[in-house]
Amino acid sequence: MNKNIHLIELLQKDYKETWDYQTDLLQGIIDIKVKNRREELNIETNNYFLFVEHPHVYTLGKSGDMSNLLLNEKQLESKGISFYKINRGGDITYHGPGQIVGYPILDLENFFTDIHKYLRFLEEVIIKVIAEYGLKGERSDGETGVWLDVGTPFARKICAMGIRTSRWVTMHGFALNVNADLGYFDHIIPCGIKGKAVTSLEAELGSKLHIEEVKEKILNHFKEIFEVNEFIKKASL
Repeated sequence: MNKNIHLIELLQKDYKETWDYQTDLLQGIIDIKVKNRREELNIETNNYFLFVEHPHVYTLGKSGDMSNLLLNEKQLESKGISFYKINRGGDITYHGPGQIVGYPILDLENFFTDIHKYLRFLEEVIIKVIAEYGLKGERSDGETGVWLDVGTPFARKICAMGIRTSRWVTMHGFALNVNADLGYFDHIIPCGIKGKAVTSLEAELGSKLHIEEVKEKILNHFKEIFEVNEFIKKASL
């Protein structure tokens, strides 16, 4: 089992371009797995981890409800916000500057074949990261992601998650609000969950954070929790 992960930093990249890139990487892994099974080979499959910051965009998961987008096409255009219906789980969410988006494209057969465990591990990575800033991240039953003050009137989400898997290969991932402009969440019902707020590290701590510092913490905890051998830095797209 290959527990190395190729780390690719995409900087700021268009959502559709990044989605296509993820799809190509996922399909490349699947092609190797199919070849292995058909020809009784044992070719090693790669794993990837993409870091990216998207321009303003709303994405709606395959089971999402369009009514959770509160703007029409002209309003989206006037505000410079893109919109895509996509093939991950979950409902609607926002991506934009000041947010760390992570896309692990892993062959789970290199780690463990359990989607529920995979999501819980992703949540645990973020819970451990924000704990370093003195915040107590929590899970909310039936609501994937990382929250603060679960079970109180002040419950708020700090990290959204949504994935897709095919033949045990993952794509899409998580979006951690670091210095994001939370006003963009006012134009959607985030994740289709009414009456719950969204927050960021900046909002909770009262000051902006260094994005690269937070990324480093994410990688450290991801390596620990997923028992990664090594992150191998690769050139960006």
